[in-house]
Amino acid sequence: MAELKEERLAREIYEQVGGMGNVNKIVHCMTRVRMGINDDTKVNLAELKDIDGVLGVVEDDTLQVVIGPGTVNKVAQKMADMAGVKLGDTITDTQAENSDLSDREKVEAKAAQVKAEVKKKNQKPWSKALKSIANIFVPLIPAFVGAGIIGGIASVLGNMITAGDLSGASIENIVAVMNIIKNGVFSYLVIYVGINSASEFGASPSLGGVIGGITMLTGMNLEKPLPNIFSGDALSAGQGGIIGVIIAVFLMAQLEKQLHKVIPDSIDIIVTPTITLLVMGLLTIFLIMPIAGVISGGLVGIINWVLNVGGAFSGFVLGATFLPMVMFGLHQILTPIHLEMIDQTGKTLLLPILAMAGAGQVGAAMALWIRCRKNKKLVEMIKGALPVGVLGIEEPLIYGVTLPLGKPFITACIVGGIGGAVLGLLGNIGATSIGPSGVALIPLIADGRWWGYVIGLVAAYIGGFIVTYFFGVPAEAQKEQ
Repeated sequence: MAELKEERLAREIYEQVGGMGNVNKIVHCMTRVRMGINDDTKVNLAELKDIDGVLGVVEDDTLQVVIGPGTVNKVAQKMADMAGVKLGDTITDTQAENSDLSDREKVEAKAAQVKAEVKKKNQKPWSKALKSIANIFVPLIPAFVGAGIIGGIASVLGNMITAGDLSGASIENIVAVMNIIKNGVFSYLVIYVGINSASEFGASPSLGGVIGGITMLTGMNLEKPLPNIFSGDALSAGQGGIIGVIIAVFLMAQLEKQLHKVIPDSIDIIVTPTITLLVMGLLTIFLIMPIAGVISGGLVGIINWVLNVGGAFSGFVLGATFLPMVMFGLHQILTPIHLEMIDQTGKTLLLPILAMAGAGQVGAAMALWIRCRKNKKLVEMIKGALPVGVLGIEEPLIYGVTLPLGKPFITACIVGGIGGAVLGLLGNIGATSIGPSGVALIPLIADGRWWGYVIGLVAAYIGGFIVTYFFGVPAEAQKEQ
């Protein structure tokens, strides 16, 4: 039987990262296989990047191999199956211990493992915090994308019903079902965030989900609501949003870990979760929710102020700097801000502007396709990455096309800024949900201002093409390969 593509990729990735025994954990996001590496010196980065089907490699506290959407989950699952573990589970060193390693090799392997742990501990606090926030939201991206598109279609159909363009009970039922599906994600997002936050911070995921659920204030008597101890006003469900949930679960993780140390094993399963939920429930309701409400409101206010006051300049800066954030995997930290803006204002003005960065890349890729027709390998890469780029998934184009060539990445960033400036100049163009960007974001644009978003997209497409065509094509990329 012929070897499947995902089987070949899994095998070749293992070969170039020092073998299965050099990997301690495998997870994946929308486009990347993320591996915990025991000994960095055993990784052959040059050969890893040259594997057919690998679009790029990112070195971080985990080694991230960019493969692209659709394939990445199959490759990661195949790698986990080959190791005999579930995705996200720790791969033990039992195989290494039972192998014919010499004493010296065992000592070197242990030293490399300690070195990796020290490197992780010495990571800057702000960098660790940003990555933790990103790790919380990466597993939710498929739900955001699917529910966002369904909710967007429901919004379009609902608007057409209101305008009188559509009618009938069947259409109304379809819209109702779509909204139910969408709300299955966004109405209970605090619970999902609580679960993922607990996993990230080393606490019990089920307890994290309960903390998230507490912020919904289910069971509170609405006629006699609990008071905000700072202002005396009534507490409202969701106050502080997911930012408050992340803070509460982080503190909960510290408390739970300490309780595990002091509570006897015989009663730990009963006492620890009870004390944890009681203490953190009180702190979340009466302290964290009010404080987080002020913080999240302040963040949204600052960003709105920058967008409203800065206009085209702010749009340019935000659009031009987004691709580097994606390159370093830091773009997910903006998710809480998007969600808070949607919660407070009904839309996020930030997402459409940031989407211009991906549009600039699409234009740049089209220019490269035409100027580099002789470079068959590059053209094939563009063919595979361009469709998902149009839908707002930038990483395949970044790591497979523009970043390796250098100049096109710079021109794409500049043109992303131009598209952002167009949206900033038009003003008040927001999305009602987070999810896909690119063309797929059009149904989510609020208040019927989709035309302004389309103008920005077209400007970024055309600008990315023109600027890259004349200034962003390296000579070596045009050679026949």
